[in-house]
Amino acid sequence: MTDTVTAPQAAPRREDSLVRALGTWGLAACIVNLTVGGGIFRLPAAAAGSLGAAAPVAYVICALLMGLIVLCFAEAGSRVSLTGGLYAYVEVAFGPLVGFVAGAMLWGGVTAAVAAVSSFFADALVALVPALGAGAGRSVALSVILVTLAALNIAGVRGANRFNALMTAAKLVPLLVLVIVGIGAVHRANLVWSGAPQPANVARASTVLMFAFFGVESALVPSGEVHDPARTVPRAIFIAMLAITILYLSIQTVTQGILGPALVGQKTPLAEAAAVAMGEPGRALILAGSAISMFGYVSGMILAVPRMLFAFGRDGFLPVQLAAVHPRFRTPYVAIVVQTLVLIALAVTGTFEKLIIIANGSVLLVYIACCCAVILLRRRRVHDVGAPFRVPFSGIVPVLAIAVIGWLLASLSAEEWKGVLVVLVVAIVVYAASLPSRRARHLTVATVSNAETSA
Repeated sequence: MTDTVTAPQAAPRREDSLVRALGTWGLAACIVNLTVGGGIFRLPAAAAGSLGAAAPVAYVICALLMGLIVLCFAEAGSRVSLTGGLYAYVEVAFGPLVGFVAGAMLWGGVTAAVAAVSSFFADALVALVPALGAGAGRSVALSVILVTLAALNIAGVRGANRFNALMTAAKLVPLLVLVIVGIGAVHRANLVWSGAPQPANVARASTVLMFAFFGVESALVPSGEVHDPARTVPRAIFIAMLAITILYLSIQTVTQGILGPALVGQKTPLAEAAAVAMGEPGRALILAGSAISMFGYVSGMILAVPRMLFAFGRDGFLPVQLAAVHPRFRTPYVAIVVQTLVLIALAVTGTFEKLIIIANGSVLLVYIACCCAVILLRRRRVHDVGAPFRVPFSGIVPVLAIAVIGWLLASLSAEEWKGVLVVLVVAIVVYAASLPSRRARHLTVATVSNAETSA
């Protein structure tokens, strides 16, 4: 049996017009940028509230769980190099219905998360520049920033990728300074466990902290612009996830060691820890770092997420105009514009808490779909270019990943499930509405293909 490729029929011509400019280190920087967002500046307090000094356990569990999941991402990404990331992987494996529903849920969840961070970023801007005010000034400032980032991404993926790499370095410097300098202010007594953590507390803390590890799925969306994806995608994922895990564990340990019981309930835990270790300049450094981190996260997402709309347009689920590629810059400029307008609308009118409810469950369900897709892609021996990456212990890893995600989903609240259900229903309605146009499109493609064959 020979290897086959089952990518959507209309995809190759549109994909060929994109530039494969992302290499291993560029993609790894993009993953780090999209993963290390605003969450790590707030989540250490939540982890300490659930587990106390044992909070690093939740990070280790999240890293192990995410490791199982990203192994599946790595294999799927090495087999399917179409723009769309997890959406493309699932569609190639299961067909258009399951693929589009998964893609729509991923887009809805990630868009909600980006809007949530954008809203939080706007609040941070107001705190740093009170003259902006909490009303129109805040909205205008945020809109201008998002439009500027969109323009940068339209101008070319190489420039946007270099900018994202710069933002990744800029956001990491304050965190590394806190870890290195803060070690000297750690009190060992603050790191001593008072007892073994309860499994239920570990599960809930892990579910919350998983948000800090989200981002890989978004970074893989521009797969159509990745150079040699069979090698680049797995390597970039492993480099980025190792760096992120070490960073998160170090931050939680140092922050817990400095603040001890006072860490619980802190709204700016890293800034407070920096104030103890380095004084007011340290606190200012971390506050500025959090703003830079959120800015870098939003910038990276404006590079990645519009490619999902591009893929939807490419495959006929949404208007074909979304798949338009700029004649000069060779970027999906219409999708970028539409995505930016949606982000502005959500960020200006929504709040961090409400938006994040939609994100968690939707993304986790898509993770399950991708893990299932890997099994099917492997059985069908699907791959695009080059030998695909194969997950170590390939028979058990996807199954373990699915079980782990199911465990996390079991801890979601009824309100979170409502948000997921809304996204699911909308996706099914859009799919049904697009059926006539997609059937007509397929007939046209088949007719052209037959005419070319006859000629």
